[in-house]
Amino acid sequence: MMNQQIFVLKFTLKWLLIAVIVGLAIGSASAFFLVSLDWTTHFRENHQWLIWFLPLGGLAVGAIYHYFGQDVAKGNNQLIEEIQHPEKTIPFKMMPLILLTTLLTHLVGGSAGREGTAVQMGGAIADFFTKPLKFNNLDRKILLMMGISAGFASVFGTPLAGTIFALEVAFIGKVRYEAILPSLFSALVADYTCQELWHVGHTHYAIPEVPHLAISAILWAILAGILFGLVGMLFAKSTHFWSNLFKSKITYPPLRPVVGGVLLAILFFAVGTSKYNGLGVSVIVESFSEKLPFYDFLAKIFFTSLTLGSGFKGGEVTPLFYIGATMGNALTNFIPLPIALLAGMGFVGVFAGASNTPIACTLMGIELFGAESAIYLALACVMAYSFSGHSGIYSAQKIGVGKHKIPDEEFL
Repeated sequence: MMNQQIFVLKFTLKWLLIAVIVGLAIGSASAFFLVSLDWTTHFRENHQWLIWFLPLGGLAVGAIYHYFGQDVAKGNNQLIEEIQHPEKTIPFKMMPLILLTTLLTHLVGGSAGREGTAVQMGGAIADFFTKPLKFNNLDRKILLMMGISAGFASVFGTPLAGTIFALEVAFIGKVRYEAILPSLFSALVADYTCQELWHVGHTHYAIPEVPHLAISAILWAILAGILFGLVGMLFAKSTHFWSNLFKSKITYPPLRPVVGGVLLAILFFAVGTSKYNGLGVSVIVESFSEKLPFYDFLAKIFFTSLTLGSGFKGGEVTPLFYIGATMGNALTNFIPLPIALLAGMGFVGVFAGASNTPIACTLMGIELFGAESAIYLALACVMAYSFSGHSGIYSAQKIGVGKHKIPDEEFL
């Protein structure tokens, strides 16, 4: 017994030290990214003519990855594949390339997010320490999951969600608990570094009214969760559709985002509003308190899937927050739950369905909105996960345990 406790103590101290180093580096990188992204967003909003440079921005993004970054072009999927089967260290250039191209995408008005950027930066920074520390494959898997958790936690201010997201994302239906302690340490350090050391904060949301748990409210929440899952699946399939279409029709990769940029610029001009450009955080905030057009979530699905599918860079998660929150807002037309609650449920529910990470998304909702709405958030995330199918935004995910299958003996 004593030997076991000594081993656990050594394990804890080892990964705590590594987490401090990795978390400080990733938290600082996330802070720089968030500040840069905020400046880029404000600059674009004050210079709306920049959307006409979408084709040129697309050319720059496509050329950068075609000529300098083909070995890191898989992005998040590359990190997931290395967790599943470690083979090659992630090239450190993944970090500056995804940072630069994401900022370019947002500068010219592409509809994209930030999670993919933070996670890739985190994974590249963490894996940089593999060779100096002479890690074996098991330790390297843990290090990669630490990088993912630190990047996710620091960019959204959700260390618990970041911890579980890293453990949950590689395999559908299976959580990698061997990394739970290191991932928690790195998520906490990275989040603290971003918010407390660099004073880079995050958007605050509130669900002021949570109805008493009644059978009718639970049934309405279950229905909403099913719809969120179907929309999460629609987003994932839409993104894959555009990606496959551009790859099949345009053989020269740098030209794909150019064509996508032309389409986006024309369509953005045609709709006559900038609410579907970039992150759309202001619209997300509005969805918690004001009635919005019912079609906002559909428009965001279209513009984001076209942006990412044609080859622009960024993340899917913040657009998924937008899609979920505005969809929840629209559901108040026939679901008798408070507007802020439905917006919050959609915020995390659509993400849970599209990413196949229901536990992480439930924890994210609790961290962002408070524990009072935890049951409703959990219902939204679990039902969305259950009804979104086995495909998602991360094509490299493997099925550990099917969503509607009794686990095999090897998992018991």
